[in-house]
Amino acid sequence: MLKKIVSISGKPGLYKVLSQGKNMLIVESLIDGKRVPAHSTDKVVALNDVSMFTQGDDKPLREILEALKTKENGAKASVDPKSDANTLREYFAQIVPDFDRERVYPTDIKKLIQWYNILVETGHAEFSVEEEKTEQA
Repeated sequence: MLKKIVSISGKPGLYKVLSQGKNMLIVESLIDGKRVPAHSTDKVVALNDVSMFTQGDDKPLREILEALKTKENGAKASVDPKSDANTLREYFAQIVPDFDRERVYPTDIKKLIQWYNILVETGHAEFSVEEEKTEQA
């Protein structure tokens, strides 16, 4: 699921990749359903390729989203993404206790919570590796 969901730098929200054209992708906003082109000059990142810093190895976004989903029982995040930095860090420490407090900024946690809420609201909340393997087969 996360291979087809992308973030586009400079554009709010998340997008689902529909097709690929010459020098661009056709994407659909998960928020309002509008289809737009993402040109080769846009910075497009698949959520599957995102990871966050921890004290050890980087942790894939898939694992963090799965832990967040487990904590929230599949519902939206219980913390407001617009909360102050200390609240966001305390909340994130419950999900990823060993996150690197120097390299993971409150804005990163805010974006993670916003993305999680969008994915849950739009029914794209399957983050497990088993789900990904089933899609590929």
